[in-house]
Amino acid sequence: MAKLRWPMGRRGRERAPEIKDSRAGPLIALTAGGRARWTPRDYAHLAEEGFARNAVAYRCVRMIAEAAASTPLIVFADGVRRDDHPLAALLARPNPEQSGAEWLEALYGALQTAGNAYAEAVGDAAPEELWALRPDRVKVVPGRAGWPEAWEYSVDGRSVRIGRAADGWSPVMQLKLFHPTDDHYGFSPLEAAAFAIDVHNASGAWNKALLDNAARPSGALVYGAKDGERLTAEQFEALRGQVEESHAGTMNAGRPMILEGGLDWKPMSWTPADMDFIAGKHAAAREIALAFGVPPQLLGIPGDATYANYREANAAFWRGTVVPLVRKTAAALTGWLGGRFAGTRIEADLDGLPALQPERDALWARLNAATFLTDDERRRMAGVGEG
Repeated sequence: MAKLRWPMGRRGRERAPEIKDSRAGPLIALTAGGRARWTPRDYAHLAEEGFARNAVAYRCVRMIAEAAASTPLIVFADGVRRDDHPLAALLARPNPEQSGAEWLEALYGALQTAGNAYAEAVGDAAPEELWALRPDRVKVVPGRAGWPEAWEYSVDGRSVRIGRAADGWSPVMQLKLFHPTDDHYGFSPLEAAAFAIDVHNASGAWNKALLDNAARPSGALVYGAKDGERLTAEQFEALRGQVEESHAGTMNAGRPMILEGGLDWKPMSWTPADMDFIAGKHAAAREIALAFGVPPQLLGIPGDATYANYREANAAFWRGTVVPLVRKTAAALTGWLGGRFAGTRIEADLDGLPALQPERDALWARLNAATFLTDDERRRMAGVGEG
């Protein structure tokens, strides 16, 4: 957007030159105050409860990160694919410690876990190495215009400030998911699924407690003495200790109990309504998968029949979740590295993906059946360019 400077007088004076700037930027600067801010979420808690302790969220993050990282990125220079271009070599081997797929997997995993992913370029004129930065260690430093002017990376109380180059190029690229109430940080799928993750984890813990007690609330010892006689406190504690020691836990499941002195055993069990927590756990699992965009069928979650079969669900996962993510990343990398490698463009190579092959076969069949199209038109519509 353009911010216009009006002329000082009505006649005889020239207009000031037009300045390209965001009109909303100063308002954002007022809210940020030019100060660095930590990521506005408890990243450590989300990573611990959501990723490390929840199998559904863990698998969703892994599936998305690994599938997206397995999608090749190709480089075009002046409109021609160049596999021998220095940028292509950089993406294939971004640093001495990681391959291109490992580096991309780290970016995609951070994006799904924190809602933000950061990449750092090392080099003077053209980047020579690319590194993925842990999102919980990075904070955005907004400038006077309201947009990031630097990034601060902190480890164990030590910090390093990474600012823009003299020409305005940033050695740090930030990928983020849309956040409706934050100007500088993205919104994590883990945070959107936090309540469902808590329900799923609590259901697992409750189920474990039931298994420790033979998967039922055991039973009750009824003291059937006459004339309202009751056990003394000492007798009650001794009896409870004996039951816990000899009959509680999985190792004592099914062990017979010897009763005396007017004691009677009343077995108890859960009703089908009480056992409905299993359905609730599956519902929470489906909600977690929904937040990440992973069809529940791919995770083995029962009770969901959105897609007719596994192949349909897998194609929907790639088309609706993986492909948009990879294309977004390719466009971000083009905008970031394209200024250092003139005339280059990074795109996702989707032609060789097995999950999308049936769709491409169907597209080619329709194009071949269209006899009114030329071969070059068919190739353009298929996205492969002219022959």
